[in-house]
Amino acid sequence: MHTDTERCVRAVQSKDSRFDGWFFTAVLTTRIYCRPSCPVVPPKVENMTFYPSAAACQQAGFRACKRCRPDTSPGSPEWNARADVVARAMRLIGDGVVDREGVPGLAARLGYSTRQIERHLLAELGAGPLALARAQRAQTARLLIETTPLPMADVAFAAGFSSVRTFNDTVREVFALSPSELRGRGGQQQRTPGAISLRLPFRAPLNPTNLFGHLAATAVPGVEEWRDGAYRRTLSLPYGHGIATLTPRPDHIGCLLSLTDLRDLTIAISRCRRLLDLDADPVAVDDQLRTDPLLAPLVDKAPGRRVPRTTDAAEFAVRAVLGQQVSTAAARTHAARLVTAHGTPVDDPAGGLTHLFPGPARLAALDPESLALPRSRRTTLTTLVSSLADGSLALGFDSDWERARAQLTALPGFGPWTVEVIAMRALGDPDAFLPTDLGIRRAAAELGLPSTPAAFTARAAAWRPWRAYAVQYLWATDDHPINNLPV
Repeated sequence: MHTDTERCVRAVQSKDSRFDGWFFTAVLTTRIYCRPSCPVVPPKVENMTFYPSAAACQQAGFRACKRCRPDTSPGSPEWNARADVVARAMRLIGDGVVDREGVPGLAARLGYSTRQIERHLLAELGAGPLALARAQRAQTARLLIETTPLPMADVAFAAGFSSVRTFNDTVREVFALSPSELRGRGGQQQRTPGAISLRLPFRAPLNPTNLFGHLAATAVPGVEEWRDGAYRRTLSLPYGHGIATLTPRPDHIGCLLSLTDLRDLTIAISRCRRLLDLDADPVAVDDQLRTDPLLAPLVDKAPGRRVPRTTDAAEFAVRAVLGQQVSTAAARTHAARLVTAHGTPVDDPAGGLTHLFPGPARLAALDPESLALPRSRRTTLTTLVSSLADGSLALGFDSDWERARAQLTALPGFGPWTVEVIAMRALGDPDAFLPTDLGIRRAAAELGLPSTPAAFTARAAAWRPWRAYAVQYLWATDDHPINNLPV
């Protein structure tokens, strides 16, 4: 969008927050860059230039606005709606892969050379992987500076900087303030050791009912819970583990993170945002779905529905198998038994969480006869976890969606419903569709939509590329706990 100057100027002059994260406005006279909705008086048109990313602004010598804090904008919805190499690279950079594995590690995961990855990112975002990762480190550093009492040296290394000097130079360059000055502007600090409180922004509108209702209704005891108006869950992270507490608010999601290692902060934030689908563009989604006269009333009744996703694709795949052809309550029971027997215990002084969900390697070693499942379901589960453990099947937000679908379909016991629900919630495909789902078929019948899967799929072609969101609106017609916030 940043190349459409006229459209960008209109968005800036109207202070349209829907475009925050889509592009950034750099002011040539002040050398400051802003989000489109910055509350200050818009600069003259001839003094504006536009960039596709905060990293590109910083690389061009602009520093972040202290009023609108553009580095805290929601992420571009493009990276969750696309399956090409640039979108997959951005999802991996957001998960901290460049900091942990370097650019060669990023390229290896994507199956490209380092030079090819750099060329693709520079062409579309105006910045290479190192610059994009540096911008993310600066944002993480700002969060730690403003919300914790950590010494600056600890902040530097927790944010991913290789030295305190690099940390100091980057903070001064990006924010035009020293780390100490930035902390002084942050106000009262969080004083809970290892816990960080922050706000997760989103593009309005956001309807929390099916989003949090689904997560709460399907919560695995010990791993997830709904407590005091918040969804809480344990997180398995690269350097340790954590507990996330997510509370829906009118203009943001309250997020409290308790981490055993603060180096996991960036990854934990990224996974919480992905879990709640916070980078989606609800206006674009709803506008497309409203073109169908049968779907329009559902959208108008409760706009802004999101797709509840997951923090761990492998975990969700296991839970999808456990949930095949059984009720929600039975699926929770099966998962809870698995967690109690094989999960890693954790402490949760603030609530009732007890375990991390067991990973594929641990589940691959279990005795199939210990599973209280039909024999065919045991075969499906053990084959899945073995494939995940040995690396022959890789599931994640960076997966190639069609390749992952083909690999899942080749496993025993994986039909269209299981494959598509994994694509929708674990892989993040916004166009995943469940025409055979009982709840969807019931809603379709009530609305007068075709009843057979083939005819229904053909009819739903008009909803592309947002069919996963249409599924949420159709599910919401049913009187089921997943559609309501818990009392």
